[in-house]
Amino acid sequence: MSSTELPSVPATTALPKVAPVRVADGERLRSVGLPGITLSVRSRPPAREGLPPALYVHGLGGSSQNWSALMQQLEGVVDGEAIDLPGFGDSPPPDDGDYSVTGHARAVIRFLDAAGRGPVHLFGNSLGGAVTTRVAALRPDLVRTLTLVSPALPEIRVQRTAVPTALLALPGVTALFTRFTKEWSAEERVRGVTALCYGDPGRVTPEGFRNAVEEMERRLQLPYFWDALTRSARGVVNAYTLGGQHGLWRQAERVLAPTLLVYGGRDQLVGFRMAQRAARAFRDSRLLTLPEAGHVAMMEYPDTVARAFCELLGETGQLADGVPSGEPAAAVSVDGGGPVVDDGEAAAESAGS
Repeated sequence: MSSTELPSVPATTALPKVAPVRVADGERLRSVGLPGITLSVRSRPPAREGLPPALYVHGLGGSSQNWSALMQQLEGVVDGEAIDLPGFGDSPPPDDGDYSVTGHARAVIRFLDAAGRGPVHLFGNSLGGAVTTRVAALRPDLVRTLTLVSPALPEIRVQRTAVPTALLALPGVTALFTRFTKEWSAEERVRGVTALCYGDPGRVTPEGFRNAVEEMERRLQLPYFWDALTRSARGVVNAYTLGGQHGLWRQAERVLAPTLLVYGGRDQLVGFRMAQRAARAFRDSRLLTLPEAGHVAMMEYPDTVARAFCELLGETGQLADGVPSGEPAAAVSVDGGGPVVDDGEAAAESAGS
């Protein structure tokens, strides 16, 4: 290990007294202890009993709060839970310090096996998209459908705006960055993250911004915050280099579950052009492209993503009795650029245009 690299922080020593995690109206937060990990789980009581289960997995640097808006939109469709991956949100680091994509996927599988709620409608964003792709490929018995929002799947030509995030994986870079930014306020950090992740930062409400600043202040007090971020970024980069049956694109081809792919035209972290390859890789896919969206479409346009998901359920005969399919997502206007919903080769062509 480089002398400038942050040391791993054992979970047993990472229990600082910080402000409690925010829980929105109607949400619940609980802690689930599993072998080697403890996961914080955010849930929203379903509108009625008997709805099928769903699980949401956030991206790099995110938390279960990233799914609150979509969870609310779908509370009448699924019985949803969102986890904080080990080292993120309110979940402490894993005992073994494994932040690889495989390590995170193992945590998701352990949770689903222990909960006995599978198969679930599985959602993933960014890093969570890579993690859930691996879960769906390795454990098809746990997955009813797969919804991926800007999944972090390997790209040969990474966008310039994504390079700084990828550089966090290099030894010593995080230590340099933390020294360089030590005077930055939580508000300045949130503005930077919002500018990077949103297609239109103006869509963040004043209340949403205040909540994000509060959460950033809380995270910066955690002694393992930078360690979890760095090692997870390294895990994504390492996953990009894997070939053969362990390669993420190869595993995408093995996914049997009906898949909804969501890509934003203003995404600065995952190339919009990758929608074309993804639509071809996942054998049973539908593609939703949102020209005005950034990296977190489920936060920017939760209603549109929810409608597309309901369409997926309707097309595959999985919409629960009594749940209306709603207006087709393709008919929804999205601030200057309507979404495109299609499947197969037509979807691939629309993504490449």
